[in-house]
Amino acid sequence: MAERIQPFLMFQGGRAGEAMEFYTSLFDEDAVLVKQTFGPEGPGPEGTVMLGSIRIAGQTVLLSDSPIEHGFDFTPSSSLFVTCTDAPELDRLAAALEDGGVFLMEPGDHGFSRRFAWVQDRFGVSWQLNLE
Repeated sequence: MAERIQPFLMFQGGRAGEAMEFYTSLFDEDAVLVKQTFGPEGPGPEGTVMLGSIRIAGQTVLLSDSPIEHGFDFTPSSSLFVTCTDAPELDRLAAALEDGGVFLMEPGDHGFSRRFAWVQDRFGVSWQLNLE
């Protein structure tokens, strides 16, 4: 029987470590749990993330720098969905994630939610923020 399901984000260009620090700075009580890096023997560039694990908003997320360049990257069709308890928190997260990224849906009342935002961050990861 499966024990758990965890998001796994694979980065290109050696940006997983930067993403780990950024994501854990966004939420209270978040932490880098594991950060294993490639050594001089590879297969990835030395110092890039072989396997990382962070806790954000109570969820464990795994991250890695791919040592292989792929013809694909992150897609908005897969998102990290964050439920916020108040509008100022949603707006703060939306602004931070949009810095260097792009709004796919700006914060607002979109009919299905009284406050919702959809952001693709500077790393290409898609976030949907919804007011509880």
